[in-house]
Amino acid sequence: MGYALSTTVDKGFDETLAATREALAGQGFGVLTEIDMAATLKKKLDVDIPPQVILGACNPPSAYEALQAEPSIGLLLPCNVVVRAAEGGTTIVEAIDPQTMHVITGNAAMQPVADRISGMLEAALASLNG
Repeated sequence: MGYALSTTVDKGFDETLAATREALAGQGFGVLTEIDMAATLKKKLDVDIPPQVILGACNPPSAYEALQAEPSIGLLLPCNVVVRAAEGGTTIVEAIDPQTMHVITGNAAMQPVADRISGMLEAALASLNG
């Protein structure tokens, strides 16, 4: 099993980052955290990497359900969505595969939550190329 859902978008980084925020919101996700990896690494290490932002996405009803089934699931929340510039002017958008919550915990009660969140993230990623 892989641990990521991924799509390559034939648009620039800034446009894709904005579209990703909208796509997540359209699926019921809020963005709780945002980490600009390029800016952080430049500031801390004085190194340059292509633009890359980590969005910490959360769907509150699903997060609540997951916490009821597995109290320690907060270790795997929120769902990280990475938007990163790629070669040729394209942008890669990747999300943690929520199925990892079920696999890592071994808790059968996590399966329906993982299935629902997977569908929502897959729809958000698919909309970026639609």
